[in-house]
Amino acid sequence: MSLASNVSNRNLENRARMLISCPDRPGIVATVSQFLHEHGANIVQSDQFTMNPEGGMFFIRFEFDLNDLDQELPIIVEDFNRVADRFDMKWSTFRASRKKRLAVFVSKEDHCLMEILWQWKSGDLDADIAMVISNHLDMKEQVESFGIPYYHIPVTPDTKDEVERKHIELVSGKADLIVLARYMQIIPGKFIEEFPNRIINIHHSFLPAFIGGSPYAQAYKRGVKIIGATAHYVTEELDGGPIIEQDVQRVTHRDSVDHLKRIGRTIEKVVLARAIKWHLEDRVLVHQNKTVVFN
Repeated sequence: MSLASNVSNRNLENRARMLISCPDRPGIVATVSQFLHEHGANIVQSDQFTMNPEGGMFFIRFEFDLNDLDQELPIIVEDFNRVADRFDMKWSTFRASRKKRLAVFVSKEDHCLMEILWQWKSGDLDADIAMVISNHLDMKEQVESFGIPYYHIPVTPDTKDEVERKHIELVSGKADLIVLARYMQIIPGKFIEEFPNRIINIHHSFLPAFIGGSPYAQAYKRGVKIIGATAHYVTEELDGGPIIEQDVQRVTHRDSVDHLKRIGRTIEKVVLARAIKWHLEDRVLVHQNKTVVFN
């Protein structure tokens, strides 16, 4: 964990983050650093990565402090366009103190959702949970006990278009990030287009093996030796979006199917929470179907 991510919100009022991706060439870091210095900013953290120094893509994440950020950041944004044009940059800035809003989708399994709620309640997840949306009523009481709105929207083969419309109406303008906390429905393409690289899903890491129902029973029959989970951004390719985080745990022939499931649930909730946290802290850059994660 970096020092920057441990600073309290009280000390983040004048802190901003800048994410940059561009073709690699000499002078990028020096130019951006000089630009920030000339605008009165103090860089407190810097990370960078190049895919290939000769013709590859280059990625940078800066955190910087700037007095009177409310007034000065718009000036930086306007003036930086000249630097961005010079280096053919894709870039964005974020205020560190602005909490992102989450909309969490869930079906019947509660382990990922409850991990998110407890991390949020304890202050370990720096976000506002705007709502929980589910195609079942199973977790309504638990969610509402946290003071979070719960929307029950059943899904049937005949109502999928109407459900998609309701989902978009609920979250548009009210959520910065969508989290699929074991939501067992396929996300339609129009919804994905509304939130590019802002929908995070979690699933077991057996894919593309053991497709369909009962993956842990299938894995048990094959005698797998590793259980894992993958968190990724959602694209129209099912479970094929840019991967943010993964983890595994070794298992043996002594582990039953139920034990494999328990191990899998633990890994899933931990991996999903990490991916959410890194997105909230603006640590993830997406290039094509890969991510660069400055964690």
